[in-house]
Amino acid sequence: MRIGNRDFDFEKHFYVMGILNVTPDSFSDGGNYNDIDKALFHTEQMISEGATIIDVGGESTRPGHEKITDDEEIERVAPIITAIKSRFDIPVSLDTYKVRVAAAGIDTGADLINDIWGLRWDENGAMARLVAEKNIAYCLMHNEKTVKQDNSISAIDKVVSGINMSLEIANAAGISKDKIMIDPGIGFAKDLDGNLSVMKDLSQLCKLGYPILLGTSRKSMIGLTLDLPVDQRVEGTIATSVIGYQAGCRIFRVHDVKENMRALQMTEAIMKAN
Repeated sequence: MRIGNRDFDFEKHFYVMGILNVTPDSFSDGGNYNDIDKALFHTEQMISEGATIIDVGGESTRPGHEKITDDEEIERVAPIITAIKSRFDIPVSLDTYKVRVAAAGIDTGADLINDIWGLRWDENGAMARLVAEKNIAYCLMHNEKTVKQDNSISAIDKVVSGINMSLEIANAAGISKDKIMIDPGIGFAKDLDGNLSVMKDLSQLCKLGYPILLGTSRKSMIGLTLDLPVDQRVEGTIATSVIGYQAGCRIFRVHDVKENMRALQMTEAIMKAN
């Protein structure tokens, strides 16, 4: 897959996406990097630790988050994207589900749209048309606006079903298959048992034939399982990254780049050994 000016070979190697939240209220690092100097410093640090994509987010998507307007989100992310692209030679992902924000982000240099609603937020298909028109890389995540309890269907089957609905929208809009990666949406529209179950069965999602992005970093699944606050979830995140790699995931969206990078390098070396 080509993202920006770089080719990513997901069949042969893994890649780490460093999280850069330029928000005052993100669950883990809200307020830490929401000015340009701090954002650039953290970007430089993540690149030095092995990140090959930087994911910029301007609106928190934690449970109970406060929605902001398109203009507010654009004001947060556009200057940061511009600054990163002028300073560093690295692809930038924009974490947004809003078509106006995505369009503004692309205009300022974003190379990938990371959409937590998988083309299903706006009913008129505007995001799908934008992605197709710009021929930009796109991460399609599983999410549901209405969560229905149906114990007759496994958690991973629900994810696959939702992803397939999004893929139908992508196909109808003319988005190239080679521009799409998918994300199981750990922490979204799933309870603790559902998240753990999806993690256990990630290999089934890999059968769809798309690169898989795994975003588990510091999430409540880890906090609830280990009974740990958000700033003590590095080891739990690493465990999910290793399991994800073994299942076939090849992009890992994380806060703690160095620690996950080292664990994944070790995992890859073992998995590729003769």
